[in-house]
Amino acid sequence: MSFTALGLSAELLRAIADQGYSKPTPVQRRAIPVILEGKDILAGAQTGTGKTAGFALPLLQLLSKRSSTKAKNGIRALILTPTRELAAQVEESVAAYGKYLPLKSAVIFGGVKINPQIGQLRRGVDVLVATPGRLLDHVHQRTLDLSKVEILVLDEADRMLDMGFIRDIRRILKYLPERRQNLLFFATFSNDIKTLAENLLNSPVLIEVAARNTASETIEQLIHPVDRIRKRELLSFLIGSKNWRQVLVFTRTKHGANKLTKQLGQDGISAAAIHGNKSQATRTRTLADFKHGGIRVLVATDIAARGLDIEHLRHVVNFELPSVSGDYVHRIGRTGRAEREGIAVSLVCIDEREQLKDIERLLKHAIPREIIKGYEPDPSIKAEPIPRAGNNPNQRQGGNYLPGKSWGNAQNPDPAAARKRSPGRNRSPEGSLDQEPMRGRRDILKKHAIKEHRTSRGRGTSKHERPSDR
Repeated sequence: MSFTALGLSAELLRAIADQGYSKPTPVQRRAIPVILEGKDILAGAQTGTGKTAGFALPLLQLLSKRSSTKAKNGIRALILTPTRELAAQVEESVAAYGKYLPLKSAVIFGGVKINPQIGQLRRGVDVLVATPGRLLDHVHQRTLDLSKVEILVLDEADRMLDMGFIRDIRRILKYLPERRQNLLFFATFSNDIKTLAENLLNSPVLIEVAARNTASETIEQLIHPVDRIRKRELLSFLIGSKNWRQVLVFTRTKHGANKLTKQLGQDGISAAAIHGNKSQATRTRTLADFKHGGIRVLVATDIAARGLDIEHLRHVVNFELPSVSGDYVHRIGRTGRAEREGIAVSLVCIDEREQLKDIERLLKHAIPREIIKGYEPDPSIKAEPIPRAGNNPNQRQGGNYLPGKSWGNAQNPDPAAARKRSPGRNRSPEGSLDQEPMRGRRDILKKHAIKEHRTSRGRGTSKHERPSDR
């Protein structure tokens, strides 16, 4: 099937051709016709499946066809995203697909001055991409009008709920007209998503292009067991010996990201960190350097687990496993995008035995293990508890580690057998809040909100901004 068969306009087909695309992905084939019919959708799609085009293309077509009968003032389509990076990249896609249409798009998020955004809104915007916190800032300052929104898109809705944006979303909905089309996209299905869909959507069409809570089949997953103190050494060895030229590495904390970046530099590997303590300008510049090859390794916290669209990124490394098992899927989803092959490597020490169990339980299969010669784990080392996230129903509280337990046969399956079960072996060719030890998500948000309120005066930062917007 080609894009022509989906009923898209000549202007959109021309823009698609400019981007070098010829065939729609499964989520695009299923979502675009339904959205063009004006129906609400509840779409489950993993990252890298082309879902942005899946809603952006029909959204632009609907608005362009109605342009002669609708008022020119006010936002006509609103796309909400959880992070600044995702917002910026979604707006870039909207602008690229709509380049031959008489529609204007803009993006607004926190961490940057608000006055230029106000000026852009005053000049008129049809499609607005925004993070919830900064959007509410504009609403309260009366610098935008949401009363004429025809289409609402919640992108990465599950992530927004994880990050505590549900109250902001409810506030935003009060400013929207009741009659509108709603498009809700998620990567990880949960009871919270089900509840949100029931309250938001009107007779939605359910679209799922992959099994829920699974990783892309184009991603080869691999575990390298290693002692905690030798992880950095092994990482440098892998990058150097395998000549990995572009690697995205995930750590659990901002401090850990900074420390690892410094250590890699000492090993002669160019690296930079990206996390919530970095300014937006620094994060944007670092991402650009990484995409263009100026930096070999990008070390990130889970703020980058969603939204980063790095073309042809082949290697993702979990230097530390995430505290929430679902974040593993989002992390490794930075590779294997658009049906391309990718490799996701996790350096796992005995301390992370329970997190690995949770991840494999979520994936419903064991991840192949491969011990690198010279980096064999010391069986005499005892596990030390790692603070765990306590708000995820799929996670157990408090760590539940068994001191003195080794990897064991159950957690060290035969590599050949595990490879047969791993979907990554049969391939076809295509910022968020950091975890904080022993602290609930609500407490974290409260702490950061108080800190922001106390420190933002005089810097042009609104009290409504949240850590993900900063």
